[in-house]
Amino acid sequence: MFILSSCKKGENVSPETNFCDKIHRSDSTSLSKELKAVADQMATKTGVYVLEDGSGSMVARAWLSEYAEETIDIQYFIFSTDNVGLIACDYLIRAADRGVKVRIIVDDIMVDADIQDILTFASHENITVKIYNPGVNLGKNIFSKIGKFATDFRDANQRMHNKTFIVDGKVVITGGRNIADEYFDYDHEYNFRDRDILLLGKVSETINTSFEQFWTSGLSKDVTEVVDDIPENATAENRFDKLHEYACNPENFWPQVRERISNLPNTFKTINASGKLVWLDEVEFISDEPGKNDGTDGLGGGGVSTSALIDLVKNAQSSIEIQTPYLITTELSQNLFKDAVDRGVKIRILTNSLASTDNLEAFSGYQTDRKALLKTGVRIFEFRPDAAERTKIMTGELQEQLDHKPIFGLHAKSMVIDNKITVIGTFNLDPRSANLNTECVVVVNSEAIAEGVLEGMEIEFKPENSWETTLDFNPDAEVGNYKRLKTWTRKILPKSIL
Repeated sequence: MFILSSCKKGENVSPETNFCDKIHRSDSTSLSKELKAVADQMATKTGVYVLEDGSGSMVARAWLSEYAEETIDIQYFIFSTDNVGLIACDYLIRAADRGVKVRIIVDDIMVDADIQDILTFASHENITVKIYNPGVNLGKNIFSKIGKFATDFRDANQRMHNKTFIVDGKVVITGGRNIADEYFDYDHEYNFRDRDILLLGKVSETINTSFEQFWTSGLSKDVTEVVDDIPENATAENRFDKLHEYACNPENFWPQVRERISNLPNTFKTINASGKLVWLDEVEFISDEPGKNDGTDGLGGGGVSTSALIDLVKNAQSSIEIQTPYLITTELSQNLFKDAVDRGVKIRILTNSLASTDNLEAFSGYQTDRKALLKTGVRIFEFRPDAAERTKIMTGELQEQLDHKPIFGLHAKSMVIDNKITVIGTFNLDPRSANLNTECVVVVNSEAIAEGVLEGMEIEFKPENSWETTLDFNPDAEVGNYKRLKTWTRKILPKSIL
């Protein structure tokens, strides 16, 4: 999660203590000022803009953090301590220094940081950190973790997978991306093809309500309640100095990226003027409640997001285009797709290949039922790790630094129905998202938004970017025997938790 007391990425600390002042916010503008031209629309409508590339999505978060005036509310499954994560922390601390109230909820199972670092971050008077459903990771030794899964398996597997970034209660970024290098096309070895959506105005009220529901839930615990002993040096006066220096160093935070951040208001004006920012009377945000369901169905039970997606598939009339990193189907979902195909709906799904996946457990579940799903009439495509499109996806600054092209895997969780309804969110097509993890999705009924998302999907369905899997062919042989053997060994795991 957070590294504050030292720079574990190396000793790249800038000696130019005044350099920080030159690369951060300008007092000549503010979020309210930049949104003034669309304030009337925001009062009654929702502005929608799809964030396709990772670098652009990162730049948007950075600028919003820099010019937030009142609050930043953040909800993530993963918040890493790599380069992007460290710089994100620096932005949040600087916002808190200006008096902005920062609230963060992170799921316990993926917290990977020293307790002191987390407590140091949360020690700022304007920052509060909560841990969702603690007891399986933070502050627990290996025996406590094993004991939790052994004695309360369902509760231990209930995770918060929601991802929302809310600024001043009126601007929201949500979608598939967590906070880590690989979600913003900055990792040197492996990155994700992902998708977020930027929302302005009306629907933010619903998203604020959802965040508050998680914030006040008994499942979300203040980090100081989760950890017994608070180190004395977690509140040292200069505790954030090294983090600020790290973020100021041009080796860690490229000048080209800082320039893009400072130029974002001009980019926003261009997007709005071109009509790419679409204003709609109604945009739907759907989120599961904390805890997902009452547990009376064991590892099943569904949720609000599951029911909403089932209804969308049932009402599809002509086509369903899906991108999902994990594709683990059950008899229910297979029948759902078969019924749609039988009434004339064409369905295409893009998921990861064995060569591109980062999750062998999930792939093993997909692999087991792949033929059964194909027999429903669904067309399946598997993402290539060497997809030609990755050159366009990859952050330009990173391409300049590397003499090789990183592998790309699919992480986008999106669906376009009948060329007019677009779904972007956190929901994977697997039993875990359906029954255990809390998820959130945005449903947009707009041909203009659908057309833009479909344009990207069509490119990724092409042979240079994905393999089409059939009853007679799959690309599993593109990887070595060892990875195939590891995948096979995962088949002992129950499908319900993959």
